[in-house]
Amino acid sequence: MGKFVAGRHTAEMEGPFVVFVIGLHINNWLAVHQWLPIIQAMNRMLRELYQNRELGFLDAAFFWGGRGPVMIQYWRSYDQLEQYARGSAAHLNAWRDFNKKAARMGKVGFFHETYLVEDGRYECMYVNMPVYGLAKAGKHVPAVGARETARRRLGGQNEPAVPTPDAF
Repeated sequence: MGKFVAGRHTAEMEGPFVVFVIGLHINNWLAVHQWLPIIQAMNRMLRELYQNRELGFLDAAFFWGGRGPVMIQYWRSYDQLEQYARGSAAHLNAWRDFNKKAARMGKVGFFHETYLVEDGRYECMYVNMPVYGLAKAGKHVPAVGARETARRRLGGQNEPAVPTPDAF
């Protein structure tokens, strides 16, 4: 994931954005022929997105869920996400293949969730982490002053419940 950055940091995004969560649930580990092609297609689409940032894709973060890979994607707008989903040959082919070869078999499940985030209606914290997630998609900034607490990052006022270590 990269070298960690010491201290407390948060993300700064200009304007609204979209968080798109997509993943697989492998119901039968032995059915490699069902789930491996989906993972390979996801990798092809991700390469396409990183090579064509004008599509509105900002960045992605991966983790392994209980039964398969999960990816969090950050997009500039829902319209751009939808245009990619409906207009990319790589995505349309993967969608058709899934429906034709895997959807009815039950060996692998698929999910996605889409969140439309209004300007300033988010908060996040990264402590001693590499630049990751929303901070990688946007701007990685120190979590001090108006960004020191979750409520402050959301535009409110309060004092830290636990003092921030001086070492930060």
